[in-house]
Amino acid sequence: MTTLLESDEHKSLREAVSAFARNHPRATGPAESRHFWQEAGKLGYIGVSLPEAYGGGGRGVTELALVLEEMGAAGNPLLMMIVSPAICGTVIARFGTDEQKQTWLPGIADGTRLMAFGITEPDAGSNSHRITTTARRDAATGDWLLTGRKVFISGVDIADATLIVGRTEDARTGKLKPCLFIVPRDTPGFERRQLDMELHATEKQFELTLDDVRLPADALVGDEDAGLLQLFAGLNPERIMTAAFGIGIGRYALSRALDYARERTVWKTPIGAHQAIAHPLAQAHIDLELSRLMTQKAAHLYDAGDDMGAGEAANMAKYAAGEACVKAVDQAVHTLGGNGLTREFGLATLITAARVARIAPVSREMILNYVSHQTLGLPKSY
Repeated sequence: MTTLLESDEHKSLREAVSAFARNHPRATGPAESRHFWQEAGKLGYIGVSLPEAYGGGGRGVTELALVLEEMGAAGNPLLMMIVSPAICGTVIARFGTDEQKQTWLPGIADGTRLMAFGITEPDAGSNSHRITTTARRDAATGDWLLTGRKVFISGVDIADATLIVGRTEDARTGKLKPCLFIVPRDTPGFERRQLDMELHATEKQFELTLDDVRLPADALVGDEDAGLLQLFAGLNPERIMTAAFGIGIGRYALSRALDYARERTVWKTPIGAHQAIAHPLAQAHIDLELSRLMTQKAAHLYDAGDDMGAGEAANMAKYAAGEACVKAVDQAVHTLGGNGLTREFGLATLITAARVARIAPVSREMILNYVSHQTLGLPKSY
């Protein structure tokens, strides 16, 4: 499934990833998911957007989103693709020191190392300005001390480190400013607790506690005075990749429904011949295609260095893909009827998984707020 925006190189990449992903059984557990991740890393798919100097493919978020979409369409959406290469890899590649790049990027690129991302807090979800995880300097040693809590952090148990968003206090203004720290998994004072989720996914969710976690000065990524610039350098790719994640899941669900609708015969003809079945599936396909176009636009803008334009398009793409994903999964389950809820057809678990594309990393309501204020120029209600 290609579009006019794709070059021959992109089409070839899409075909190669699709063939690779379809030749692997759908991952139902951590071991299978890890094996799939490692194989994808060996082929260069995980690190396609990272710099060639550090073992990556030297491409962009456009190609990385394409890879994730095709993996999802084959039934193997990798949530950590959004986190490790897209957010953490991008931030380190853009703002990290040479030592940080040498230490982390080659492993992230070839799939041998994983990095989680910690931003959300119990009292700071959509409003990242309310983050209270605090980073302060030890005047005697120059070390950083981090204290705070994070929640709904994916894959911490399998990650070698977590990129933590903290805040420093500016002594001149008293304002708290966001900054980013690499926290290795076994750092003293860095504790995790797995959350009990109804969501069926190979990647687990965690609550993190940081109790005076001591980090060397070089754990800081970028400039402590950069403010939101560094943070949003990772959040735009996160939205683009979440859109690709949703489109892939929606395509997988739709393909299963189409196979069933072509074969299932209740009276004289396959059920797919009836407009009550055919038209909703056609609408699902249209919505997925439209959301893909916006996702490609957002990725192209980001790769071209247009952070402002990419921010607007990334939010729209994530909104459109989240809605399209939920509708496609719902219609697929409905098409199969009772069979849509059986383990055999593998659609029931997607009912909750599809919600990820709608509510994370930012809810559809907050995206509508963004478009209302930033694009349409309407006043804020908050």
